[in-house]
Amino acid sequence: MLASLLIVFREVIEAGLIIGIVLAATQSVAHRGLWVGVGITGGIVGACIVAGFAEQLAGLFQGSGQELFNAGILIIAVLMLAWHNVWMAGHGKQMANEMRQMGAEVSLGQKTLTALAIVVGVAVLREGSEVVLFLYGIAAQGGQSTASLLAGGGLGLMAGAVVSALMYFGLLTIPARRMFSVTSGLITLLAAGMASQAVLFLQQGGYFEFMTATLWDTSWLLPESGITGRMLHTLVGYTDAPNGAQLVVYVLTLLTIRLLMRLVHGKKSLPDALASSTS
Repeated sequence: MLASLLIVFREVIEAGLIIGIVLAATQSVAHRGLWVGVGITGGIVGACIVAGFAEQLAGLFQGSGQELFNAGILIIAVLMLAWHNVWMAGHGKQMANEMRQMGAEVSLGQKTLTALAIVVGVAVLREGSEVVLFLYGIAAQGGQSTASLLAGGGLGLMAGAVVSALMYFGLLTIPARRMFSVTSGLITLLAAGMASQAVLFLQQGGYFEFMTATLWDTSWLLPESGITGRMLHTLVGYTDAPNGAQLVVYVLTLLTIRLLMRLVHGKKSLPDALASSTS
């Protein structure tokens, strides 16, 4: 029971962190709950499908199918998060004006909401499939009844949901004028961490095998397997023993997203400046 509780609690927190950041980033956006709900539902359905075909999936690509699948969904999430931040960099000022003029009647546009729904979906898919596979492994080892596994999983789900809700409401205490900057920074770190993790999965699958030497090891101080380490892993991409390729991809993802945001923001600012100078 304790094992299933801890596993579900950990995975729910990881998915909950991402969902909370997405909800905070789209605060006051019309119909955002519907899109997030679609993402969660899609992720749960996908996790069930992955669990049903786990054995066949793992056997693909000479036994590296699971690693390639994990890397693939992380790369999709990175692209969607990057798209959201770049889009918001170009439309943030327009949104702020609309919020002042129309209050809560603000629309981000379908494109960025679709992107964030996909991010939520792949987050739930990733964590949900891990929960199912971990619990299946515990059950296969024997010694625990189905009722005990379900009870532990239910308690872990409730505890993880409560902690995720507290973190979300903590984000809402940030002043509205700073919310975009905070959520934009968190999303950028999320994307960089996911890109770094995708590299590790590719390396475990026998691909991307360069710069694999471990740069440092802080597992003695803050192990990635602990609750705090897992939360930092999800939020900022913390790894207690990263290799060179992971670090390079992490930094490149950060720089690329920030550069694209600056470029798009600059292009959007130029017409505003011209308009103000002629008025």
